[in-house]
Amino acid sequence: MWGFMKRSKAPALDPTYGDPHRKALIRALEKRRWKFARELLTMASDPDELAFLMEAVGGVDGIQDWIGEWIDAEPDSTLPVLVAGCHAVHWAWEARGGRRAKYTTAEQFKGFHERLHYAESLLEKVLAREPDNVTARAWLVTSARGLGVGAAEARGRFEAVTRLHPGHVVAHEQRLQYLCAKWSGSHKEMFDFARGAAAAAGPYSILHELVAVAHFERWDATDIEDGNAYFDSDEVRAELLAAAEKSIFHPDYVPAGPGWAPRLAIFALTFELAEEFDAAAHAFALLDGMVTEWPWQVLGDPVEKFTASRDWVETNRGAA
Repeated sequence: MWGFMKRSKAPALDPTYGDPHRKALIRALEKRRWKFARELLTMASDPDELAFLMEAVGGVDGIQDWIGEWIDAEPDSTLPVLVAGCHAVHWAWEARGGRRAKYTTAEQFKGFHERLHYAESLLEKVLAREPDNVTARAWLVTSARGLGVGAAEARGRFEAVTRLHPGHVVAHEQRLQYLCAKWSGSHKEMFDFARGAAAAAGPYSILHELVAVAHFERWDATDIEDGNAYFDSDEVRAELLAAAEKSIFHPDYVPAGPGWAPRLAIFALTFELAEEFDAAAHAFALLDGMVTEWPWQVLGDPVEKFTASRDWVETNRGAA
């Protein structure tokens, strides 16, 4: 099906995904050089690229301590308010921590919700002046999950994004997370959404990754004793392969573009879990040693888990 996997570069965690634009933005924000950050953000050519950069904004520590300087310096601009709001959503998740609800303290939840309400107030300020700001609306999809807003409100927030930009990747991913059983939905709702979005997506659209994400979330929700058995299914393997053929294995697909690496990584991991070693090897070859926090951090240290998964694939593919 595919050629043998070349030996990839040594695995390394790279929050920039090798993208110089994202790297420059992270450095500018770390040094509080907001004028340069503004120029970099305004260079984004479409909503998906801006979302990719805003994800990087979320990972920069301490922005909440100085962003007021930028807001005050440019009171007629919504961009610094948008940066503050998007960052505050990620900042809220820092307060909560990454563990399941039953392991999260009341104090953590309190900080989580306070920061999310703060984030929403900022994002609403942006929308009061720019109702069609896609990024502000996309990050409200994320905060909807954290605040547990009702089903109708959450759906409305997502549809407000897709009316403006139908294929918005981050909004689709966050909508899927809301529909997970561990948040506000069910396995059925999650799969119905993932499959519907994939069916509506065009050839080599990265939205086909939603199918892989749904299967990973279903596996992650399974009891430890039954977890490995979940992927031991011809039906699951076939659906993963079909999704990959329409996206990362499509002849016209190039491993590049906004946020490409974690969306490809979820295929690498789910193929490894399903013991589709040829497909997993091909996905790892496309990653070429690029380690992202998602999805590996769900299992432990990202570099360690990436390396173990890739090596297991190489060993078992060679034995086949």
